[in-house]
Amino acid sequence: MSSRAPKLDERAKELFAVVLEQPEDARAAFLARACAGNAELHHEVETLLRSLEAAERRFDEPPSRPGEQPGDRIGHYKLLQRIGEGGFGVVWMAEQEEPVRRQVALKVLKPGMDTAQVIGRFEAERQALALMDHPNIAKVFDGGATPAGRPYFVMELVRGMPVTSYCDGVGLGLRERLELFVQVCQAVQHAHQKGVIHRDLKPSNVLVTLRDATPVPKVIDFGIAKAARGLLTQRTVFTEFRQMLGTPEYMAPEQADISALDVDTRADVYSLGVLLYELLTGTRPFELRTLLAAGYAEMLRTIREVDPPRPSARVTTLGERVGTIARQRHLPARALASLLRGDLDWIVMKALEKERSRRYETASALAEDVLRHLHSEPVRASPPSRVYRLRKYAQRHRLGVAAGAAIVLALAAGGATALSGYVEA
Repeated sequence: MSSRAPKLDERAKELFAVVLEQPEDARAAFLARACAGNAELHHEVETLLRSLEAAERRFDEPPSRPGEQPGDRIGHYKLLQRIGEGGFGVVWMAEQEEPVRRQVALKVLKPGMDTAQVIGRFEAERQALALMDHPNIAKVFDGGATPAGRPYFVMELVRGMPVTSYCDGVGLGLRERLELFVQVCQAVQHAHQKGVIHRDLKPSNVLVTLRDATPVPKVIDFGIAKAARGLLTQRTVFTEFRQMLGTPEYMAPEQADISALDVDTRADVYSLGVLLYELLTGTRPFELRTLLAAGYAEMLRTIREVDPPRPSARVTTLGERVGTIARQRHLPARALASLLRGDLDWIVMKALEKERSRRYETASALAEDVLRHLHSEPVRASPPSRVYRLRKYAQRHRLGVAAGAAIVLALAAGGATALSGYVEA
């Protein structure tokens, strides 16, 4: 056995644990991105996944308790197509037949997953969504149990793309991206006001759909939501040893502390900061392959302790990629870093503070600072500077400042002419 085999085996097991946290239909793409060309690591993790699948097949439910199939009915809903699957639930596109006819998303607990912990998590998600009524959060319409006793709930069917993919695909500029981001912050703030922390904010959980040709972001998947005050369910939603709730690239430092249960709304503020970083720069503060390269413990330490580069500094390290990223934002490559420098750097880095007491206190406060930037007002995240505030004043009152400057120049010119005449006399 080579000297590097034990290290490879350890890394494969660590990555395997992270891959299992992903939805089944997203695991292959997640693994490919995480391995980033490391064929040996990819093979080792795939082998572990295949072994797990084989073991699961041996212990599958008997034929008398199969899962649902297209065409089956649950309550007033006819199942049309499976559109998603997580660790404990399956999401179907379904057709509601009465009292109104419409297409909806129906999430049902998988057969055989009716343990106290899983039912607790499923019920927590249903309750979290039912508490909320916001145009940027998927609505819950109904809920109940299948004839076999498995719980389900019915929610708004969101047809959309991840927010980063949408912005890049249609080529939104920085202003339009920031305006969408503000709506996401407002949705998260609404959840917080209802006592719910999302804990897994990332592009795939923020979908953009079109309403009358206008892009509307929708926050989805409160599957690992946590009550901000008290429990969402009588059964505590907890994690087992070495099981992370969240996605490493978007995880707040306090979520990376396995021994800590003290996660509050500022964890979502941090994840929003990562999302904003990606919307602006086309990259994340820490890429997954970098986090995984040094092993599980070092990944958690990096999330907890290492400060990422400022957005403006990050784009200068991207080489040829920066040209594509800038074009997707309708900018020359050289202009991107200069536009990020200042306000946007300060806003992002405040949201990404390792000490949560130094972050924005709320998602609303983050949104308000982004709006200040859009309105050319001084942002709260800026270091104190009289020159900075004067420059912002000038940006907000361009016409007045220009007119004042013209008057001053005219007076100066008139004074110079009069003085010249006086001297000649």
